[in-house]
Amino acid sequence: MIKLGPLFAVLLGLAACGGPRPAALNLPPQSPALGSGEPTIRVADAALLGGAPAMALEVADGILSKNPADLSALLRKGEALYLLKRYDESEATLDRVLKISPANTAALLGLGRIGLARDPAKAAKLFSEVLASDRRNAVALNDLGIARDLLGQHSAAQLAYRTALAITPDMLAARVNLGVSLAVSGHEKEALEILRPLANAPDMIPRVRQDLATTLALAGEDGAARELLAKDLSSAQVSEAMSGVMRLRD
Repeated sequence: MIKLGPLFAVLLGLAACGGPRPAALNLPPQSPALGSGEPTIRVADAALLGGAPAMALEVADGILSKNPADLSALLRKGEALYLLKRYDESEATLDRVLKISPANTAALLGLGRIGLARDPAKAAKLFSEVLASDRRNAVALNDLGIARDLLGQHSAAQLAYRTALAITPDMLAARVNLGVSLAVSGHEKEALEILRPLANAPDMIPRVRQDLATTLALAGEDGAARELLAKDLSSAQVSEAMSGVMRLRD
């Protein structure tokens, strides 16, 4: 079994890749409080999906200046702050959502994501709370799997990922996380069976490709790992990344 190290939290960073984005959570599409010609929630969503969280934050704050209790704007603000790594502010914003709308699924998911790095046991409880009312929520299942992996509960984590994939078979984050979990818990052969077909997926983004490469290296596929890493990193960066994985394998 490969030793669990600090890099494991990085490997499981797919919470952000496969985690909630406002447009994917069936939130209110517009803020009715705004007049004609002013930025709306759709503008904030477009900014978030386009990788511009600062712009999304500005739009959300503009809406909230007119209606401080606008749930859809608060949720976008919380997401934007999270992406900007302003975690305390994101947490405070999402707590405001729960005061207005207790058990709000999007807020619970957001708070759980923040908690993954700080307190995975608390994060697991938040994801389980979502699943208590929506047992087919694939995002919550994937994130619950991450929390369990961080707690060393690999078998339970893998069950959560498999359940997410049974609900949403094309969920890339859950599939890669399942491979990571299997590789780290000593099931390298099964991990490779899951991960190899993903290596050349046309929609593979750099972050996912790098996580996949690291997992392949953990499973002993050094050549394939280097080839994937080289698509996004310099030769020096590839060597540095591989050295980090080698330390985990020692």
